[in-house]
Order: sequence, then C-alpha cells, then structure tokens
Amino acid sequence: MSTQTHRLTITELASSDDIAVLRVSGELDHTCEEFFLRTLGASVDAGHRSLVLDVTALVFCDSRGLNCLLAVRWLLERRNGKILLAGAGRRLTELLVQTGSIELLPDWPTVGQALRELPAEHRPAWPPPPHSDGPS
Repeated sequence: MSTQTHRLTITELASSDDIAVLRVSGELDHTCEEFFLRTLGASVDAGHRSLVLDVTALVFCDSRGLNCLLAVRWLLERRNGKILLAGAGRRLTELLVQTGSIELLPDWPTVGQALRELPAEHRPAWPPPPHSDGPS
C-alpha cells in the first residue's frame, strides 16, 4: 500500500501485528507534515507499536520534518514502542547530529539491521516475500 502527496510518498513494505516497515520518499517539510502525521498515525492506530522508516529515498528533511519524526517518536513511546530510521543520507544524518536528535532517532544502515533492534517474535518477514500477481 502506498499513499502520497505531490512531494512525499509513504509505502508500507512489510508489517506484522506490532511492527510496520515504511519507505518514506521525497521531501518532508511543512507542506507535507499533515499528510506524514496522518499516515503514520493511521499505522499506529492500526496497532503498530514500532515503525521502521526506510529513508534512503528521502531527499529533503527540514526542521519541520524533524519535528514530525519527533512527534511520531513521542506517540510511539507512549505505547511502549519506538521509531527507527534506516538508510539516512548525509544531510538527514547531519540534521540529526546538529540538533542532538541522533540519540532520539537512531539510524541503521539497512532496514534489516534496524529490525534486529526489535523483538524477533514481533518482526515482520524481511526482506518481504515477492508479490505474485499470477496463479501459483
């Protein structure tokens, strides 16, 4: 499932009852914050207590985008969950370091490494099985 605005796309790559892996692509700034918070909030409302965000295709994130990430972190912590980033680029990493947010929003090189930080019994299958459109 994928949802998008003209500048930001969020795609669910894998999920289990407790954890969702979402790819965040494009630009996360003030023009997309409502969409971002609504989409991730829906994932949390669906029962996901932890989110792994694949941000390898996130090309821009400003202070408003960072505030969105921190807001989701706050929400998940209230539910005994967490948010983990995977594949942050140089610019996002610099923003996290400069603002002191790197410890609040940890980043791993890959989704697989981020998932290993969560309980094995709650993790979705990774990598996800390929989707088959035809008969088996």
